Amino acid sequence: MLIDQIYMITLVGAGLIIVSAISSLLASRLGAPLLLLLLCIGLLAGEDGMGILFDNGGAAYFIGSLALAVILFDSGFGTSINSFKLAAMPALTLATLGVLLTTGLVALAAHWLFGLDAIESLLMGAIVSSTDAAAVFFLLRVGGVTMRDRVRSTLEVESGSNDPMAIFLTLTLTSLAAMPDMASGSMATALLIGFIRQMGLGLIGGFVGGMLILTIVNRLTLERGLYPIIVLACAIFLFSLVGAIGGSGFLAVYVAGLYAGNRHVRAKATLVRFQEGTTWLAQMIMFLVLGLLATPSQFPAIALPAIAIALFLIFVARPIAVWLCLLPQSFSGRETAFVAWVGLRGAVSILLAILPVIGGVHNGMLFFNTTFIVVLTSLLLQGWTVNPLARWLGLVLPPKIGPIEKVELELPGTANHELLAYRVVPDSPVTRGSRLPRWARPSLVIRDGKSMRYQYAGRLQPGDYVYLFISPRLPPLLDRLFASPAIVSQDDAEFFGEFSIEPDKTMGDLDAIYAVGIEEKTASLSIVDYMTDRLGGHAEAGDRMAVGPIELIVRDCDEAGRIAAVGLSCAPETPRVVKLKTDVMHRLFRQFARFSATRDGEKS
Repeated sequence: MLIDQIYMITLVGAGLIIVSAISSLLASRLGAPLLLLLLCIGLLAGEDGMGILFDNGGAAYFIGSLALAVILFDSGFGTSINSFKLAAMPALTLATLGVLLTTGLVALAAHWLFGLDAIESLLMGAIVSSTDAAAVFFLLRVGGVTMRDRVRSTLEVESGSNDPMAIFLTLTLTSLAAMPDMASGSMATALLIGFIRQMGLGLIGGFVGGMLILTIVNRLTLERGLYPIIVLACAIFLFSLVGAIGGSGFLAVYVAGLYAGNRHVRAKATLVRFQEGTTWLAQMIMFLVLGLLATPSQFPAIALPAIAIALFLIFVARPIAVWLCLLPQSFSGRETAFVAWVGLRGAVSILLAILPVIGGVHNGMLFFNTTFIVVLTSLLLQGWTVNPLARWLGLVLPPKIGPIEKVELELPGTANHELLAYRVVPDSPVTRGSRLPRWARPSLVIRDGKSMRYQYAGRLQPGDYVYLFISPRLPPLLDRLFASPAIVSQDDAEFFGEFSIEPDKTMGDLDAIYAVGIEEKTASLSIVDYMTDRLGGHAEAGDRMAVGPIELIVRDCDEAGRIAAVGLSCAPETPRVVKLKTDVMHRLFRQFARFSATRDGEKS
């Protein structure tokens, strides 16, 4: 009998995972958040569906915690240090202050809708205060949304780093809710001490753990297949050890992954592939278990107030928190609105909602069922609209041509190279005779289905596939050689400006044509220096700023990050009459630019 049960449990579990894996195809084609499909599969297989009874909250929290530790380690491991630095300030502000603000605002709504006391209301807010890394990563990366690196990195780093704060608040408030007689002074002291201990030990443990993981992997000579197992075991060991001594194990594994992933580590390509598969498996197991734990027949009793909390979170709490956190940052109103909208709630919130149930909090199932409805509402309302909203707000960058395939290689010794495959497009520089640099000699050219060595291929032709071994830091230099010329379509013109202006001309030259109202002290600055200063010292393609009746837009940056091309267009807020005037001025400015170039040539 026991053997038959083992077979049946294994059969059902493997079947659910297969269905979940296949559902990723449906999610990518329909644009639906994968988490929503996985939760629905769990609900359909559960007590009110196929009849699988699973009501062990402790086991669900244990499985979910281990799965979340694996996901967070991989999130840190896959985050480049450049992306982290680019988005560190806004993302970490959202992950700390943003979580606190969201908790407090949702607590007000929970108190009014459910009549909960102060601690229980804050507990409800803390449970739903964090965004879901899996949903955000899937929608931004797999969904093909191309936008400014800083906006994308802010969303990804925030979703990967705000879980420790939400978990700390939920654990602490659950303990306080189970002890309602604690004095307010003792409560504040407990919160402060707990925060310092958990975050401090989490950060220290993460850095030390990341260094130990690097040391173990780089110094031990093992079979290649054992390195991923060692790294995964070390991550789980670190999570458990830091948690056992009172720190945040979730923060520790994220920091350890961030540290180890941005250092030279042996068999990195193997580690990345293994962790990608392990993370998918962890996500599927966590989502399915949480779906099985829910009982949809209990939802109608609290559906209306739970949906009201979800709508308050989406349209009030999250936007206010994001606006306050990003106010000192150089984000436009449209970018702030997009960051506020892409605050999907997911598996972490449902996992945290188990704590009041197993912690003996009064009406514990109210927290769990309400959170489940909030997550479903968030995924249904926000998950389907991320891509259309980005396009509506004008945040989607025109796609850039780069390698069609990239394979990280670890060659014997210490060589660290990537294998890139480019498809040669018509009118690209390489088809017009531009020579490839010595460090980028192709190893193989495929033309009309036939492979040949680069030396015998002659000039590269449109349609050729070119394979190169190259250092990971050099591909951006090659993208320009294989890319087609910048043909400004209507969409690109709207994003990058109607025409290009010379970035090295002064703001005084610009003011003479457009009367933008430049101060004397800035008139001698070049357009590049003026824009770089106004953008906080860092520019990206797509950055734009209003200057009087026009907008200056960064069209491109060079390898050093310096503005290389600037576009000009009317500001969206400019009246139609001003736009008609500037259409005439465009031609005058072109003539002025040609005259200046001729004059400079004569002087030289």
